[in-house]
Amino acid sequence: MLFVWAGFLLSSRLSARQALTPWDVAALRYLGAFLGAVPLAMWLGWPRLPPWRALVVVGTAAFGFPLLAYHGFSLAPASHGGVMLPGMLPFLTAGLGVVYLGEAWTRRRMVSLLIVAAGIALLALDTFGGHPGAWRGDLLFLAGSMCWAIYTTVVRRWGIGAVEATLSAALWAAPIYVPIWWLFLPSSMAQAATGAAAYQLFYQGIFAVLVAGFLFTRAVTAIGAPRTTAITALVPAMAALAAWPLLGEPLGFAGLVGVGLVSAGMLVGVIAPTARTRR
Repeated sequence: MLFVWAGFLLSSRLSARQALTPWDVAALRYLGAFLGAVPLAMWLGWPRLPPWRALVVVGTAAFGFPLLAYHGFSLAPASHGGVMLPGMLPFLTAGLGVVYLGEAWTRRRMVSLLIVAAGIALLALDTFGGHPGAWRGDLLFLAGSMCWAIYTTVVRRWGIGAVEATLSAALWAAPIYVPIWWLFLPSSMAQAATGAAAYQLFYQGIFAVLVAGFLFTRAVTAIGAPRTTAITALVPAMAALAAWPLLGEPLGFAGLVGVGLVSAGMLVGVIAPTARTRR
């Protein structure tokens, strides 16, 4: 899951260099997910979420998160997306969990979030300079992260299964979005290389939606949102390290220290304390 999420950040940033508009990348994502989800639904059964719940799932996970992210990547580098998308997710999810799920913050969780916050701050300090105007993309990333935090919260609150949530997002998005994109939205698909479009369709649709979406939602239902989002806190570090050789977006000393802190914070939040035995 972590590698697919990191790949999503890198592939989304790459799309800005492939003559594809953010609207084009979204269309490829939805088409790829739909083509992959139809045979799965025929095998596993069609999702039967009530209309209101299906609307929330599709609006947050299928539309809100990726559309905001793709437009953000057209304005800011991959490292910013890593900091603001999965990096902010543990904090937004924790806040929503307190308000809507009545979750208490344990001392261990607070320590974990503080360490992650320090690491994210160092990553931001190292990478946010030298990109004038990137703050607009950062705000879009933050809004996208909030959409995914809402999705994470409602999946837990409503007890939605991973297969049902993933198939709902994959099957409903394309029929709604693609006709609107085809008729009204700006597109440069004709100028894009066939290989670039095929890559985005396959990676964004199959891996980012079906594989990563299922694994994330399954983890939320199995081990809970706090531990799952603590694990995803590793994604900013992974994306920032990979963006260095792949996209030419280097890290400095502060960024490298931030990578280490984020990793340490994730371990504190995920590894359960060993129970003491009485003699």
